[in-house]
Amino acid sequence: MAAPPAGLPSREFLMDIFQRVDKDRSGTITANELQVALSNGTWKPFNPETIRLMIAMFDKQNTGKINFEDFGHLWKYVTDWQNCFRSFDRDQSGNIDKNEFTTALTTFGYRLSEGTIDILMKKFDHYGKGTILFDDFIQACVMLLNLTNAFRQLDTDQDGTITIHYDQFLNIVFSTKV
Repeated sequence: MAAPPAGLPSREFLMDIFQRVDKDRSGTITANELQVALSNGTWKPFNPETIRLMIAMFDKQNTGKINFEDFGHLWKYVTDWQNCFRSFDRDQSGNIDKNEFTTALTTFGYRLSEGTIDILMKKFDHYGKGTILFDDFIQACVMLLNLTNAFRQLDTDQDGTITIHYDQFLNIVFSTKV
């Protein structure tokens, strides 16, 4: 048996988890099954939008579900995000406040205005406490990356400015995985 890809636990470990999550024994995991299996640190299920985003990222067959191989890659992805999240959660509170979020975004190479960071905080602070939970942190970062990549495709001279028609704007927003 081949060794698992770097950073992944053993195949047996992942299969055990996969089978526990695959409640209907279909050989695939649905968004609902995955949502119940993942924890955002509050004993509540992951945000459904984050689950939808992750299923779309790892569903190589475009079925709306992930198979065992896709699950292994998703497992590593979530584990990497957990480590990232913990590194920015300086006070180990289990959530990211505005200062920690700003530090994370700056570390990722974003230079956003305070007003834009305030908008992102409002969008991803689902409980109105001035903090972002783990699953919402993933969603915020992935959405920002996907939108940035879509913008960069049109910013051919890389000056941070594009001129587009409204129709082009809508195409970018609605065709980007967010």
